[in-house]
Amino acid sequence: MPDQRPVDRPTLEAVAARAGVSRATASRVVNGGDGVRAHLVEKVQVAIRDLGYVPNPAARTLVTRRTGAVAVIIPEPEIRIFSDPFFSRQVRGISRELTANDTQLVLLLVEDRGDYDRIERYLAGGHVDGALAFSLHTDDPLPAIVRRIGMPTVYGGRPGWTSGPGEPGEPDGEVAYVDADNRAGAREAVRYLLTRGRERIAHIAGPLDQTSAADRLSGYRDVLPQADPELVAEGDFTVAGGARAMAELLDRRPGIDAVFAANDLMATGALRVLRERGRTVPDDVAVVGFDDAELVAETADPPLTTVRQDIEGMGHMMAGLLLETLGSGGRGGRPAPGPVITSTELVRRVSA
Repeated sequence: MPDQRPVDRPTLEAVAARAGVSRATASRVVNGGDGVRAHLVEKVQVAIRDLGYVPNPAARTLVTRRTGAVAVIIPEPEIRIFSDPFFSRQVRGISRELTANDTQLVLLLVEDRGDYDRIERYLAGGHVDGALAFSLHTDDPLPAIVRRIGMPTVYGGRPGWTSGPGEPGEPDGEVAYVDADNRAGAREAVRYLLTRGRERIAHIAGPLDQTSAADRLSGYRDVLPQADPELVAEGDFTVAGGARAMAELLDRRPGIDAVFAANDLMATGALRVLRERGRTVPDDVAVVGFDDAELVAETADPPLTTVRQDIEGMGHMMAGLLLETLGSGGRGGRPAPGPVITSTELVRRVSA
């Protein structure tokens, strides 16, 4: 029978002895502290490699007051998170940046309002160093929770309390966020449809308690300030929501010759209803989406003209801003820099 006795792990004391330094010096090197001369750092690092030393996570947390983990909070039902490629792309960008900085991602999902008590207990329990949150609605309690706890947080998307709908404005000094220029992207989409000779341009809006949807609606109205209010229908950023909104628009205004949808999933729902109603795209009705989501825009029938935003890049920037804040002092450090607004680009395909 094999020997199952535990193998003794090299200790920090053993590393210090091997390197010929004090335990305090070895600890500073292991935990990334300053004030150790370069040749001593090298000696400690050689000893770590020779002995195969692995820091004790619990002990390291006591020394550094850091967990090496960041919470990613998405206040949306699971079914939406795992069906909308926007979320996977943003989380991928976040994950790659955190991984490159040896930081663990902890995903926290919000299925209903009762989950916020659980999330507050978790965040207050010191399990993570900071939080990243996106897809918030204007009445979301999360901002109040993280302020109450004092948790460094970076948001994906313009927070609704920073200014009025569609107005980038000046956020309060404690708010950092990364967002696309939703309003400018919407303006470019609608102007493009006008250049294609379209005269009755409808808009399928996202849920207007989210700033991305409100900003895209504002961009549509910037270009068409006199548009008939019945040319706007609110969806919910899903395929089914886009289909419902498209049917509603056609029932109200059968002469529509173009549609700008606030995301690609709703645009594909609109395409389905247009086919069912016997309308050809783009001959009868041109369709433009927003996101340029992989496996959606290119595989749509027909392929979708859309406004591209760098979803993965925004996730990367969110994580980078938070890590910068944590590096400046964590819970007691200065506020994260921000906001960061990224540009958008119209990608022309067959649908418009």
